[in-house]
Amino acid sequence: QVQLVESGGGLVQAGGSLRLSCAASGRTFSSYGVAWFRQAPGKEREFVAVVNWSGGSIYYADSVKGRFTISRDNAKNTVYLQMNSLKPEDTAVYYCAASKSPTTRPSNFGSWGQGTQVTVSS
Repeated sequence: QVQLVESGGGLVQAGGSLRLSCAASGRTFSSYGVAWFRQAPGKEREFVAVVNWSGGSIYYADSVKGRFTISRDNAKNTVYLQMNSLKPEDTAVYYCAASKSPTTRPSNFGSWGQGTQVTVSS
């Protein structure tokens, strides 16, 4: 297991940008795939993006494709989510999660951060 801490959330106007960071502890972080999920009030947790252990395989939800970019720096034990052209419907708590067998389903992930709030005003 790895421990994850998200940061970088905040309040931004529609059309703006934010970069979220997911910092991990543990010497085996580079063997884990990492995903970002989000959860808006009253809604289920939703897949956003996933990157495999090397950064060579990446997949996005259709709702964020072309606007969000996931990347990782294994030397820094950190995964990033660059969010551009933000929309009010992107408002949610964003969570990062780690798994040695990453997919798009939350049930596949055993390590979760505490979440960071992203609010996009219209």
